[in-house]
Amino acid sequence: MASPPVAITMPVEDGLSIGWLTDLVVHAEQSGIDTALVGEVAGPEVFATLGSMAARTERIKLGSGIVAAYTRSPALTAMGFATLASLAPGRIVAGIGASSPIVVGRWHGGDFEQPLATVREFISLLRSALAGEKLNHDGPRFRSKGFRLDLPAADVPVWLGAINPKMLALAGEIADAVFMTWCPPAEVAPKREIVEAAAAETGRNPAAISTVLSFWAYAGPDPEQALERMRRQVLAYSMVPTHQPAFVDTFDNLPEVAAAWQNGDRAKALSLVPDEAVLAQCALGPDTLADRIATYRAAGVDLPIVLLTGAHVGDDIGPQATVDALSQIAVT
Repeated sequence: MASPPVAITMPVEDGLSIGWLTDLVVHAEQSGIDTALVGEVAGPEVFATLGSMAARTERIKLGSGIVAAYTRSPALTAMGFATLASLAPGRIVAGIGASSPIVVGRWHGGDFEQPLATVREFISLLRSALAGEKLNHDGPRFRSKGFRLDLPAADVPVWLGAINPKMLALAGEIADAVFMTWCPPAEVAPKREIVEAAAAETGRNPAAISTVLSFWAYAGPDPEQALERMRRQVLAYSMVPTHQPAFVDTFDNLPEVAAAWQNGDRAKALSLVPDEAVLAQCALGPDTLADRIATYRAAGVDLPIVLLTGAHVGDDIGPQATVDALSQIAVT
């Protein structure tokens, strides 16, 4: 009997080379990992990185986790996924999301406006383009006249990154999977109910929409330093307006931390982040990692996705150790 699938997300914020990340995915494939995702923050460009991985692997599924709906046109995004699907047929997943005001607005100079409507319009056009349909669209956010993809790839599933209720509902309406993150196990079921209710209202079969969920984890040799790294990540993400609601139920002193952050006292804000808030969202150590995966599966997650992190920027030992720990889970 096959083991339940496990996935990983690459540590793209750790300053590691594309060659090293590709080697890690090759190792993950050999270790029985089902899927490897590449996020896009301020390091590797997602399509070039996935192309490198697709060329070196044969079985493992590959996808974005996530591509923002604001930083590329739907046509260009379809070209990227179609290129990957041609290189690795049947193995490509399109992880799409709104991203955040910081990435879209501050970094890329875009307007992070109407994320729900923007993502809906983007995915509709992306699906049409991947199906080989001609785009003749003049919408609120996107315009395309006469574009037709020369390399159709209609079999690429769309996973929609969703944290808040309206985006969860949109996943139920239009996505092949809801892609949850910063979601402790106890919050999976109520979020899944939102997805299923929206699917039913639009005439879709709720059971046909998968639940995939990404969480940060470390199973390497330096757990104390990794805990501090995770603390900084929890602080940074919990201060993003679009992400902050995901931390309310597990971060008792969130208002106090946010006040220090808004006053510019980053050191105080970090010192106020309790271990409990970090460990509610992240898994530290191989035993905790195995338990967290089992708990997520019991809560209804079809594919737990472990976001690999190093104990520090440039750490190439921690992510490798975490993959090795996952390989034991994947084969047992």
